[in-house]
Amino acid sequence: MRQEISAGGVVFFGNAILLLKKYNGDWVLPKGKIEAHETIKEAAIREVYEEAGVKANIIKYIGKIHYTFRQNWKEKNIINKTVHWYLMEARSIHCIPLKREGFIEATFVYINKAADLAKYDDERKIIKKAIREIKKTSKKVK
Repeated sequence: MRQEISAGGVVFFGNAILLLKKYNGDWVLPKGKIEAHETIKEAAIREVYEEAGVKANIIKYIGKIHYTFRQNWKEKNIINKTVHWYLMEARSIHCIPLKREGFIEATFVYINKAADLAKYDDERKIIKKAIREIKKTSKKVK
């Protein structure tokens, strides 16, 4: 079984969360593999920028998820993946999907709809955790 470590962000701007729409219609969070020369934080920031064109600042680490998959149905090798997630705040609402990675849309979705749109259960859970953190942070500011 091959091990992969990735990093990504639950990126918010105001009362909206960044989601990417894949060519097959699935809505996902930006994430990707950590490169040899970078930290987990650096990878998360880079992936958000590469996949959505969004510059964001890390607020805090919000957890990790684990899952296994096959890259295609013919492949016998199973990949065991860990994704580290950061709550991030975007510097602007402007975003551009990375089409060569299969993303056809990048958009900030109203915070109360983001979890419902997300394709995968583990991403829905991390979005809900991020929303709780966003609400805590906004209460402290008021």
